Amino acid sequence: MAQKAAKQLAARNTAILNRTHLISLAITIFFVLLRLLVFRASCTRATYLLYGFLSAPAFIIEFWFERIGRPVTTTNGELKKSGEDLEAKGLTDFMWDVLYWTWGCTATAGILGDKAWWGYIVIPVYSVWLAWTTFGGMKKGMAGMAGGGSSADTADGAVSNRRKKQEKRGGQKVQYR
Repeated sequence: MAQKAAKQLAARNTAILNRTHLISLAITIFFVLLRLLVFRASCTRATYLLYGFLSAPAFIIEFWFERIGRPVTTTNGELKKSGEDLEAKGLTDFMWDVLYWTWGCTATAGILGDKAWWGYIVIPVYSVWLAWTTFGGMKKGMAGMAGGGSSADTADGAVSNRRKKQEKRGGQKVQYR
């Protein structure tokens, strides 16, 4: 079967995108109906402005996923492009996290009111934490490449046991600078 992996990816992406759009529509309808019918007294113009402003990232991410993930077919039904993998790690995974958190904040704001939007502050905090841990891990990984870690050990006169044994056997003698 030609392009089996591409066809599987296209089918998986189509299912993921359709499910994502349905969930987003359901949560939006849930929010609007709850605010209009049940909590009518606390429903103001600010409620809808907050909803529009804080849901915009989710709508932008959905649009972006639609652009990169939707399979493209030719007029005769052949698969032209399967789309990017929507289950990829990295930035795509982070975008899914933002989308899920926005949905949770929207549903919570529909039930509890406008103060629930303060839960949205978790996204920038999570972004800073993620960048900090990524940078910290990269810094530790790059430390050995600079040569700075080994010169501090030799400056103090500390030599590893392995080097001592090699020098004792008459193997390679390491000249220290």
